[in-house]
Amino acid sequence: MDLSIVIPMFNEAENAESTLSRVEEVLASFRGKYEIIAVNDGSLDNTLDVLSRLAGEDKKLKVVSYSKNAGRGMALRKGFKESSGEIIVSIDADLSYSPQYILDLVETLRREAEVDLVLASPYMPGGGVENVPVLRLWVSKLGNRILRLVMPNRIYTSTGIFRAYRKKVLDSLEIESDGKEIHLEILSKALALGYRVKESPAILSSRKKGKSKFKFRKTALSHLVFSAFEKPMIVFGFIGLLTLTIGLLIGLYIAYLRFSGDLTPGRPLITFAILLILGGIQILSFGFIAIQIVSLRREILRVQKENLELRNEMRKPGTQEKSQG
Repeated sequence: MDLSIVIPMFNEAENAESTLSRVEEVLASFRGKYEIIAVNDGSLDNTLDVLSRLAGEDKKLKVVSYSKNAGRGMALRKGFKESSGEIIVSIDADLSYSPQYILDLVETLRREAEVDLVLASPYMPGGGVENVPVLRLWVSKLGNRILRLVMPNRIYTSTGIFRAYRKKVLDSLEIESDGKEIHLEILSKALALGYRVKESPAILSSRKKGKSKFKFRKTALSHLVFSAFEKPMIVFGFIGLLTLTIGLLIGLYIAYLRFSGDLTPGRPLITFAILLILGGIQILSFGFIAIQIVSLRREILRVQKENLELRNEMRKPGTQEKSQG
């Protein structure tokens, strides 16, 4: 199998048939064998009925389903597990991006052997946004700008679902996220393992049918937590330096009062300044410790990668027979 398309779906009965039809139209010009894997993430409408009917009419469509809604991350993990293509593309069910970009992402991987992962990017030069709700767009842009500062590579769009992976990338990762933070988890781990990531300009538009799954608080919180996890010194360094600076300024003010003779500084003010200075130093120390933890995490990921590669090698047909022989 050359290509697998993974499409997670939750309450997408209105979009399922048209989405799959448009993807099929685009892939008609694809040079190679492909499969489409639609994952029903515990939909409460008749999404599964629609997918089951379509799968009966199209042998290239595979349906994965489970009864309880678990989140986009779980749906993608299930889809990745069922994929057999050398290139795996994940795309949203509402077609916020045109399926035509699938061919662009795949062509990039085929043309550039050194690239392992391609991201569809509306925020890079050449990309764009059309008719996206203001709040959603503002949160997304702000979050991606913050993430661009903390990621090892200066990536314009880190949070999008529309991506193309070489199968070896996903096979070498222990993916754990159940929600939308899966996109950040995969990207962070792939970069830590030295995989090369490239962006491809794309146009992001709003959904035409169905209800959006965007959640402001959850999305914003995941961006902030990931930023702190990826570059802890940004958080600890800022808070630590701010606390230390305030403590030193208060200390200088106390020294001024003491030597000018205008007023004797009170004991609570002196104690407060000392606490701020010591607290700032301690917070900065936490930052340096966190940096070491991040470095240790990269080493753990490399060990996990080697274990997964060994496990996958052992699962190949004939491997056990050779070992027994």
